Amino acid sequence: MKITIIGPAYPYRGGIALFSNRLAEALMDAGHEVKIVTFKMQYPSFLFPGKTQFSSGALTQKLNIVRSINSINPFNWIKVGKQLKKDEADLVIFKYWMPFMAPCFGFIAKQLRSTKKTKILALLHNLVPHEKRIGDEKLTRFFLKRMDGCVVMSKSVMADLIRVDPEKPHVFSPHPLYDNFGVSISRSTALKALNLDPKFNYLLFFGIIRKYKGLDLLLEAFGDSRLNNGSIKLIVAGEFYEDDAPYMGIIEKHGLKDNVILNGSFIPDEEVVNYFCGVDMVVQPYRNATQSGVTQIAYHFNKPMLVTDVGGLNEIVPHNKVGYVVKPKAEAVADALVDFYANSRAAEFIVGVEDEKKKYAWEKMVGTIEMLYKDV
Repeated sequence: MKITIIGPAYPYRGGIALFSNRLAEALMDAGHEVKIVTFKMQYPSFLFPGKTQFSSGALTQKLNIVRSINSINPFNWIKVGKQLKKDEADLVIFKYWMPFMAPCFGFIAKQLRSTKKTKILALLHNLVPHEKRIGDEKLTRFFLKRMDGCVVMSKSVMADLIRVDPEKPHVFSPHPLYDNFGVSISRSTALKALNLDPKFNYLLFFGIIRKYKGLDLLLEAFGDSRLNNGSIKLIVAGEFYEDDAPYMGIIEKHGLKDNVILNGSFIPDEEVVNYFCGVDMVVQPYRNATQSGVTQIAYHFNKPMLVTDVGGLNEIVPHNKVGYVVKPKAEAVADALVDFYANSRAAEFIVGVEDEKKKYAWEKMVGTIEMLYKDV
């Protein structure tokens, strides 16, 4: 087929952009002709909480990426819609993750619906945003009305879709592995690259820092005397998208300054391997979630995980097979981390990870998209 993917992609940074790049590659491997249409302006700078929207690295895949969409300019949406109609793609896939993009994407899709040849699917990362705002559901309904069908990557998102638009055709396909970050390296090599002492054990909190990600819960858990014993260190690797003062307050309160290694910057793609290969476990103490790209990086690097029992995380991380699923409370997080080290659970969890990750091949996502295309 001739396929167009619409959404974030290189040179934009972040998990959804990486997903677009990798999905295009997988579709091309399956024999399809693929173009990505991404933004020339994704967010106005005053709305973006980070330091930059752009990747600092080079694109490693050979992809056809066109930057043409302005997310806030309706005249641009008309222009992009006309161009996409001329392209006459068999399939257009919109990457949807937040209602802010609903007017732009919905208007472009509305123009495409007059082209009988083109089918329009949404690949839903989220349907209900983690940080809700008035009007979110109306915007999402506007977007969904223009879709022929949807691919959901967690059962929690599927439940949201059924609630918002129960008649919309949809299929479930779990979030594939983020295998964009190269092959695993040894622990010693990774820690040397991070300038960290291999005599300590390390846990990892990875990704942008917002309240819903629960870093405060993890820091409170780490204040437990069973963990704050000098032998275990916590690496926090990710840019703050909010005030860091509350987190610094917890570190100060529990005397964690020597035991928390804080890199408050966005981690470039080429450095991700060092963080994941240098640690014993990846910890995601989220307050709410759908699926998570961080778990799929952890699977790629064969790392045990601790997640909280929210959203779709418990679908992805089987409890006591690849790690732990606990309540989003500091005490529950602490108890699981203590069990991990006290009972030397790493080896058995790694075996579980190597088995479980087989579910998350990109070929399965491609097959699901092809199936839905035929059915709608």
